[in-house]
Amino acid sequence: MSEALKELGTHIELKRPDCVLGWNIALDELTIDVAPSNIEGFVEFLRNDATCKFSTLVDITGVDYPERAKRFDVVYHFLSMYQNQRIRLRCALREDEMIPSITNVHPSANWFEREVFDMFGIIFSGHPDMRRLLTDYGFRGYPLRKDFPTTGYTEVRYDEVQKRVVYEPVKLVQEYRQFDFMSPWEGANYILPGDEKKEEGKAG
Repeated sequence: MSEALKELGTHIELKRPDCVLGWNIALDELTIDVAPSNIEGFVEFLRNDATCKFSTLVDITGVDYPERAKRFDVVYHFLSMYQNQRIRLRCALREDEMIPSITNVHPSANWFEREVFDMFGIIFSGHPDMRRLLTDYGFRGYPLRKDFPTTGYTEVRYDEVQKRVVYEPVKLVQEYRQFDFMSPWEGANYILPGDEKKEEGKAG
């Protein structure tokens, strides 16, 4: 498999040097770094080229690296049922940078791109309907960014008096504030709930 992927990576780089910034194979998976401005034409090439034939868009997602100048990676996964191969494309973006939509090439990208916009705040230029998809109306922030608070900013409940859904600032209970997120497998220096059962088992 690795030899076939090396041949594929070399073929793609030779055919589209204007788009490919680099490529590597890890765990029998080919990942190609692509210039964001060229993504639409590159995806079209991958679909039409006889050696590639990546006709199926599997997924589009994002990854957040707050410490990097180019904070986000937009990641595309494609499948070639003709060649029985998969490929991953990766585009690095600054926080204020947009990336072209690929909906003209793969109409199924419509919802994937809206999900990435909703969760990360990445805007796809040329998208026909760039609205939030998973969050509620008036939602603040982008939940999959690393700097988004785990509690969110607002909480929602149904008010029996007003007979409607109301939004309120998050109120943290004291137990939540003291939660340290330590995994029990990392060896907390205090008794965790359930540990007493282990001691009872030893005594029995």
